[in-house]
Amino acid sequence: MQRFVTAFVACLGLVGFATAGARSPVAIGTLPPGPVDGITDVPGVLVGNLTKIEGNGPLVPGVGPVRTGATAILPNADPWTKRPAAGWFMLNGNGEMTGTHWIDESGFMSSPIVLTDTLDIGRADDGVIAWMLVQHPEIGIHDDTPLPVVAECDDAALNDIQGRHVSADDVRRLLDAARPGDFTRGSVGAGTGMLAFGFKAGIGSASRVLPKELGGYTVGVLVNDNTGSAPRANLTIDGVHVGRAFTNTLLPIFPSRRSALPANGHVADGSIIIIIATDAPLDATKLRELAKRATIGLARSGSNSKVSSGDLFLAFSTTHLLGRDGISGPPLETENDRIDQIYTAVADATEEAIDDALFSARTMTGRDGITFYGLPYEQVAPLLHR
Repeated sequence: MQRFVTAFVACLGLVGFATAGARSPVAIGTLPPGPVDGITDVPGVLVGNLTKIEGNGPLVPGVGPVRTGATAILPNADPWTKRPAAGWFMLNGNGEMTGTHWIDESGFMSSPIVLTDTLDIGRADDGVIAWMLVQHPEIGIHDDTPLPVVAECDDAALNDIQGRHVSADDVRRLLDAARPGDFTRGSVGAGTGMLAFGFKAGIGSASRVLPKELGGYTVGVLVNDNTGSAPRANLTIDGVHVGRAFTNTLLPIFPSRRSALPANGHVADGSIIIIIATDAPLDATKLRELAKRATIGLARSGSNSKVSSGDLFLAFSTTHLLGRDGISGPPLETENDRIDQIYTAVADATEEAIDDALFSARTMTGRDGITFYGLPYEQVAPLLHR
């Protein structure tokens, strides 16, 4: 099998410090973005992408072609010691986000977050634990044991998902390579094989900054958008029904009957993982409310949550920490006017992050010659300006 590229974050910069061109060119709402218009605008947050692209031609289960990867989000450099308050919300549950039962019970998380494909959940979990054991050798001996947060979307449309090509060692190296600052988006990391509205999609991100009189807080959102089953005509960007202009153009290519996708189930109905970070000091109850507001941005994009979709959202605060020696950070934010603006920031940043995932992704051909086109902004811009 021909090999075009197997890229680890460290060697090809896919943790990357992307240029401004990687950001969505569409600004949603009235709140301004942070410097990189991404989740890493929240101080302390680190992101990394591991991208694996190998081979072409017919699917050989367990061998390739490979179109997959993993994305890591760290709330800080040492979440085991500096445990951020967290809350999560399930819009539809045909998907997996591990560790959420303990988040419900405790109100915090104590590990990095890793996103990957459906069948690599276990391997990613193993990699997170291996990484944490290096950081904290007393885990499981004189210390507690972690319950990692690993979430998945199904990339079987383009990828040899049976091959489980993301290893525990991959994830360990990915976590070592995670960095602050700008990062590559689109068909990278966990988003390598993802689709939305019949277009190529993947990783998208955006941020919003509140004015000083409302706390000056930053809200950052990262999505892994795989809402491939949402009808193309539903695609809406900044209130404009963009998808209707592409009803008969840039359609996916399925070269043979063998390459047709299943009509039902996880692959057919798609999924989306949404991670929300903020430096607002909020507890688990309020963070769950933040996670709920992601549904507003998702709905504005034209997505709907089907029976077999996995739509799972998690929010964390980088300043309300439940450390080993007790709670630390500024007093909790309780002003309703400020919290309302944080909710608005979540909805707007989620909508823009979905746009970012579409505009940043590039046309990709995967297993069995299946091709999904990227959404070209130069063709969308006139529709928005009109």
